[in-house]
Amino acid sequence: MNDKVIIVEGKTDKEQLMRVLDEPVSIICTYGTISFERLEELSEELEEMDVYVLVDADDAGEKLRRQLSREIPHAEHLYITMLHREVAETPLNYLTRILRAAKFKVMTI
Repeated sequence: MNDKVIIVEGKTDKEQLMRVLDEPVSIICTYGTISFERLEELSEELEEMDVYVLVDADDAGEKLRRQLSREIPHAEHLYITMLHREVAETPLNYLTRILRAAKFKVMTI
């Protein structure tokens, strides 16, 4: 696993991020929910890593964000606007700005 990890909800979110990232980053998909056991494992695995959370701007995303905040308190949270709602539907130039602000290397779009 790389030093930087981004936790997203689904496969299409991961694919969207991979279109703009220009450095090796592990992207973990929760598929909307995550069991307590898996979350506990993840918190141990990610203890020494730079962890980022980027989830949809909806109720399910916020519920997951709260759960991850409790179990992985050192994670940095990245946000998309309510206008875009879904990470997978966020325009690449906007996603690039969010990632660049968090010090990720991104492709020029």
